[in-house]
Amino acid sequence: MQRKKADGFSSTHIIMLSFLAVIIIGTALLLLPISHAEGQQVSVIDALFTSTSAVCVTGLLTVSAVDTWSVFGQAVILVLIQIGGLGFITVSSWILIILHKKMNIRSRMLVQDSFNLNGLSGIVKFTKNVIRGTLIAEGIGALLYMTVFVPEFGAKGIWISVFTSVSAFCNAGIDIISDSSLCPYALNPMINFVTCTLVIMGGIGFIVWWDILTTMKKVKLKGIRAFRELTLHTKIALSATAVLLLGGWILYFIFEYSNPLTIGNMSLTDKLMVSFFQSATTRAAGFTTIPQENLTNASVIISLPLMFIGGSPSGTAGGVKTVTVAVVLASVFATLRSQKVVVLFGRTITKQAVRRAISIICVSFLTLIISMLLIAAVSEADFLTVIYEAAGAATTVGFSRGLTSQLDIWGRLIIIVTMYFGRVGPISLAVAFGINKENQNIVTYPAEEISVG
Repeated sequence: MQRKKADGFSSTHIIMLSFLAVIIIGTALLLLPISHAEGQQVSVIDALFTSTSAVCVTGLLTVSAVDTWSVFGQAVILVLIQIGGLGFITVSSWILIILHKKMNIRSRMLVQDSFNLNGLSGIVKFTKNVIRGTLIAEGIGALLYMTVFVPEFGAKGIWISVFTSVSAFCNAGIDIISDSSLCPYALNPMINFVTCTLVIMGGIGFIVWWDILTTMKKVKLKGIRAFRELTLHTKIALSATAVLLLGGWILYFIFEYSNPLTIGNMSLTDKLMVSFFQSATTRAAGFTTIPQENLTNASVIISLPLMFIGGSPSGTAGGVKTVTVAVVLASVFATLRSQKVVVLFGRTITKQAVRRAISIICVSFLTLIISMLLIAAVSEADFLTVIYEAAGAATTVGFSRGLTSQLDIWGRLIIIVTMYFGRVGPISLAVAFGINKENQNIVTYPAEEISVG
């Protein structure tokens, strides 16, 4: 339910407009000469594209992040990624806390809606924990990255480590190392381990974090079985994440095993490591250690549902979310078994949750189809490349087979709008524009059986 504010804006309006405002401010900053590397000029459309990609934590780029931007420009992009990953509402609330300003009821309601929390209780503590956990994870990640980047790049490696850590945790997929993402480090165990860990931690969702930590304390004090004490949301998120990670890992390993353009010439250990990295980043981050245009058609097809599903609710990843898909699949199986209720882990899923999950998937799929059709209309690329690019934008994963940088201004505008829709969410936009009205008179019509299927 969208709570209407005194000024006529609902929480969804404010969240949506806050992302748009940050994108516009980011574009203006990236157009400043101080943001450009020496000898570089950036057009308005490229600055807008980069700002949108950073705020929507997508990772698709039309200009090189390595050569185009100065340190100041890269810092702007980093701030945009951090705001985009956590959400403007969370960051602004954190600033209020730092300044010892009290969060009013409106601010608490905005945070609640941003993370889809069930109540206002403990909002301030939750916000503090989100920021604290984020800074700790990104800090540890940066220190571990430094063991590789500082010996290679010297003092510049510190900045590269910080940037990469924030980008990985926020599932942005943007780096300032090379134009081929992390391909030069495909066989580096440290880069693989740190990146996958940050991506999974950011994508699993902040609610899951705190539930696990709370449960661990209970286990320590009472010795109860951990998994049984987790909330239903956490159980679904963890189970779905594990299944997708393992399934993707196995399938990529099989389909790329003999491909000389990807992992075909690697040792067995390296093949396993690179395949896992591909599985972990396909659902959220957009970092790559193998060129996506070199994947077999089978691997490309596997990537599409992984990108569409994405991470878990209240995390930094995109997609329709693991819990959403799990609820819909459970509903399908319940229907096939002629069961009247949908059950997961011994708990009944409400009809409202099932309807919302189905709506999210349908609207997101429609967004993907429209984006795919529009991109196909303005480009000459093959079908798999078009759908891969559209999926990378719509799910904010950011995977690309090299098409984005080749698109004309209309194609780039299509990707920009698609990334924005993918980040804010089709359902949220529908509600914000008044499709779902609170105060509509409810009319009940007579029921009649129809033939389905």
